[in-house]
Amino acid sequence: MLYHLFRYLENIFTFPGAHLFNYISFRTGLAFILALLLSTMLGRRIIDYLQKKQIGETIRDLGLEGQMSKKGTPTMGGIIIIIAILVPTLFLANLTNIYIILMLITTVWLGLIGFLDDYIKVFLKNKEGLSGRFKIVGQVGLGLIVGMTMYLSPSAVIRENIEVKGVTTQRVESVSYAKKDVKSTKTTIPFFKNNNLDYADAFKWAGANAQKYGWILFVFVAIFIVTAISNGANLTDGLDGLATGSSAIIGVILGILAYVSGNLNYSGYLNIMYLPGTGELLVFAGAFIGATIGFLWYNAFPAQVFMGDTGSLTLGGIISVFALAIHKELLIPILCGVFIVENLSVVLQVGYFKFTKRRFGEGRRMFKMAPLHHHYQKPGNSGIVALFQRPIQAMPESRIVIRFWIVGIILAAVTIITLKIR
Repeated sequence: MLYHLFRYLENIFTFPGAHLFNYISFRTGLAFILALLLSTMLGRRIIDYLQKKQIGETIRDLGLEGQMSKKGTPTMGGIIIIIAILVPTLFLANLTNIYIILMLITTVWLGLIGFLDDYIKVFLKNKEGLSGRFKIVGQVGLGLIVGMTMYLSPSAVIRENIEVKGVTTQRVESVSYAKKDVKSTKTTIPFFKNNNLDYADAFKWAGANAQKYGWILFVFVAIFIVTAISNGANLTDGLDGLATGSSAIIGVILGILAYVSGNLNYSGYLNIMYLPGTGELLVFAGAFIGATIGFLWYNAFPAQVFMGDTGSLTLGGIISVFALAIHKELLIPILCGVFIVENLSVVLQVGYFKFTKRRFGEGRRMFKMAPLHHHYQKPGNSGIVALFQRPIQAMPESRIVIRFWIVGIILAAVTIITLKIR
């Protein structure tokens, strides 16, 4: 709103300083600061309210180090993150930008699903929360909205990068761009010489219908990614600050990718497709990073508040939709490696247990406990992985979190490097 107000003041009254709001970097800085202040200052009030209403976490004793000390800690703190993201974005972003609209819808959509899940657990005393099928329907529905918006919106376009090679060396001398913005099913793929992948290429046999089928494939990819990453973030939210800090790291990289993709000079230097309008997403990324860092003030070990599904589903959904919007969804396996490994650890644990139960009549475990972070938190030495490591004691929670953050930082650096390694 302030963006549009100051644009109006500049155009009509030549208001002094109003032109600053034309700069994405200026608005991103303000968004970050405002989100940080909101999440820390408003966060304290919300935590006090949650404590007053006795909206605390119910803990089952699973034999994890320090687990029972968390009993009664206020939950549903994801409300703090959501407010701290929405307010700066509404005030400082260009609200006519299709990508900003998409991110606002994502934040509210998954925030509501997560809130319903937490509400059922806390107020209705149903430990199962919202039925799994309703969560999936909500995630699939969001993926469908994202995919169809990218397909139908005239503003969601790309300008493909064209390599200009030397006559004798065949090395890339420079990068030029097509003269027109076009609708396209192309995306960025890491490590390949030409790091543009067209989903329509899988349907070359369809001739003129290849692009149509390519968009159908993209919609399915969007649904899969939204579901996988939002669930991954949800599973990662099991230790104090783990999901929050990991999300902040990912948010920094997504903001950088959005900015360079939306800037013709930087995208040309990196030899990636130019995406008009995606630079505006940097403002949203600033709010996202500020909100998560501010929430970490209270969520770091020992946590004074948990985000609950209200926060974790929202964070995962934001990350996945953001990556889809900037055509960098194929970088997610690297960038969101922590979330994906947490997801896979649960899938492997359940699958191996069922397989061994059918085969030997007794279910066996691959890890001491899943998701993976609990494997390091649980004392003793059991599961198939015990064959490959010496007996270990329970690792302190803060050490597990920091080591996962370090892994996340390494993966974030690799994600950026992939733009030049091909």
